[in-house]
Amino acid sequence: MKLNIIGGGLTLASMAGYALGAVYTLNEKIVGEGFYSSFNFEAIPDPTNGRVTYVDQATAQMLNLTYATGDTFIMRADDTTVLTPSGPGRNSVRIRSNSQYTQHVVSDSFDMQHMPEGCGTWPAVWETNESNWPFGGEVDIVEGVNDVEPNQSTLHTSPNCTMPASITQLGTPVLTDCDTAANGNAGCGVQLTEDYNSFGPGFNSIDGGWCTTTNHVFNTVAAYRFSRRYAMERTNDYIKVWFWERHDIFAPFDATTGAWIIDTSLWGTPAANFPNTDCDLASHFDANNIIINLTFCGDWAGNSAVYSASGCPSDCVSYVDNNPTAFTNAYFEFSSINVYT
Repeated sequence: MKLNIIGGGLTLASMAGYALGAVYTLNEKIVGEGFYSSFNFEAIPDPTNGRVTYVDQATAQMLNLTYATGDTFIMRADDTTVLTPSGPGRNSVRIRSNSQYTQHVVSDSFDMQHMPEGCGTWPAVWETNESNWPFGGEVDIVEGVNDVEPNQSTLHTSPNCTMPASITQLGTPVLTDCDTAANGNAGCGVQLTEDYNSFGPGFNSIDGGWCTTTNHVFNTVAAYRFSRRYAMERTNDYIKVWFWERHDIFAPFDATTGAWIIDTSLWGTPAANFPNTDCDLASHFDANNIIINLTFCGDWAGNSAVYSASGCPSDCVSYVDNNPTAFTNAYFEFSSINVYT
């Protein structure tokens, strides 16, 4: 493992006191316009049978479904078009990272300012190998439907991968069998019940906070803004997911500042914890891409029982077809994604 810091005088040798296997160095920093070079736009049929049309990059930019500044990347759905029942679904965006990752951490990770919300929406931030699904595994880091809080983090795998019923984590397990052939491909999910602001309107309602500290050495005052951040660590021994709210002053400094070196052993109890106790993670997961997408209805959000239980009006497809302005807030806003290896 090589540390690419110029002039900093910092080496891995100086980190020898840290827990072996929990120290990572920055491999890739994706910010603003960098999303266009680090991801490709997938104009493909929706694998989850959603009421959606994924468009290519040129179309997305022309329709203003994606745009970027120096430190912000937006991807969103169409919010102006009334759809015809026999026509294509609502225009939206699905992007996939050009790089694939095995053992890694995505931190400062998914530094999000906003996530899609609205009845019928199904936003997701996840990792998989599309060409080898489900045998290459799938990690859903951020996922939910119809504004139902909290977030759910889930694994989907080939057979013979289960999670223990009792494990140290902040969230609440839903099911323990990760096999896509079991339970209608529900996977082994963990709801982040320790923080209902981890998804949807609750996530977007966190207006943010400022923590002001005094630097006594230089006698100046510095203000640090804490964004809402997800982080995921994948090793052959476990897969873990953390979530920190914007105003959480106890969030680990290295996880929330884009540090060159991070030490996940100092991050505390994860929101979701998937150990290799009853699942050989090394054989169930191969090199995966990061995927970010927003679909509508489909196999989960559009399931009649799920949709009605969400308190949403009409039926999912009719609602999505006829209420474009309901999706003005159906957008992702990212500040950055940092990948550590």
